[in-house]
Amino acid sequence: MAASHIFKVVFANQGKVYEIYARKVSHGSLFGFVEVEELVFGERSSVVVDPSEEKVRAEFEGVKRTYLPLHSVLRIDEVRKQGVSKISNAEGSNVTQFPVIYTPGDGGTRK
Repeated sequence: MAASHIFKVVFANQGKVYEIYARKVSHGSLFGFVEVEELVFGERSSVVVDPSEEKVRAEFEGVKRTYLPLHSVLRIDEVRKQGVSKISNAEGSNVTQFPVIYTPGDGGTRK
């Protein structure tokens, strides 16, 4: 029996740090984006409901695949067990988004 892969993807979006879990992560077909598929959330049948995970679940409800800009991805880990998806504030943390290098109108050429 093949081991199932779970990936923890941490990325920055609008001043917040998202932590989500997915079964498939790849470079995708769009240049400069990371493709994340088959998002995984905790079981809803449990008695205890985590409000932070419910917020992430509601935001990604109905999403089959999401494309994250490469510069917003902070970390991708292959993990043994799924954790709790969450959204946290980036302020006051030691997490810093990579600077954006591409500038529109640059045309890809340097003078």
